[in-house]
Amino acid sequence: MKTSFEKFAGWSAILAGISGFLYSISFIVLRSELLSALFLMLGGLFSTAALTALYQRVRETESGFALFGFLLGISGVLGSAIHGGYNLANAIHPPSADIAGLPSAIDPRGLLTFGVAGLALFILSWLMTQQSGFPKRLAYLGYLSATLMIVLYLGRLIILDATSLVIVVPALLEGFIVNPLWYLWLGRTLARGRAHPNEMWFVLYCVFHSTASWNEKRFEPCF
Repeated sequence: MKTSFEKFAGWSAILAGISGFLYSISFIVLRSELLSALFLMLGGLFSTAALTALYQRVRETESGFALFGFLLGISGVLGSAIHGGYNLANAIHPPSADIAGLPSAIDPRGLLTFGVAGLALFILSWLMTQQSGFPKRLAYLGYLSATLMIVLYLGRLIILDATSLVIVVPALLEGFIVNPLWYLWLGRTLARGRAHPNEMWFVLYCVFHSTASWNEKRFEPCF
C-alpha cells in the first residue's frame, strides 16, 4: 500500500537520479567545480528519503540485514552530501592554499560515496530480490550499480590515475546510465506503490529523452 511518505520518497529518488546525472555532466563534460559540487550535495540529500522508504519495505524480509544496509546507505549518501557541500564552499570562496590534490577528510577517495554506498546497495538489492513489490530487474540493476561503485572506489584508492580505464569505464557507466536509471526506476516504483512490468522501458525512455534534450541545450525530464 502506498503511503504519503512513499510518494514523497519516490519523487526524492527521481530527483536523486536527475541530480546524479547532472553531476556527471557537470564533472566530466562541463568540468564545473561549482555545479558538480552542488549536484553531488543535492543527490546525497535526496537519496536519504529514498533509502528510508526502501528500508521500510525490505525490513519485513530480514530486519537485521535491512537495518545494516540502511545504516551503511545513509552513511554513504550523507558522506556524499557533506563532500559536495565541502567542495561547494571551496568553489564559492576558494581557499588561499592549494588543496586540489588532497583527498576529502570526510570522504577520502570516495570511501563513503562509492565504497560504503556500494556495500549498502548490494545488501539492499539482495533484500529486494526477496520481495514481490520490486521488479527483479531493478534489484539486478542495483547489483550492477553496487559493483561499479566498489570498483570505482578501489580504482580511485589504489590507481588514482583518472585516465585509467579501471576508473573511466565504471565512472561513465555508473554516472551516466546505471545509477541515474536505478534511482529513477526506484522512484517510479515507490511513487506508484507497486511494481509494473513495463517500468524499465519507461525509465529508459526518460533517460534517453532527458539526455537528448540536454544535448539540445534544454533539459526536459519526462516525469
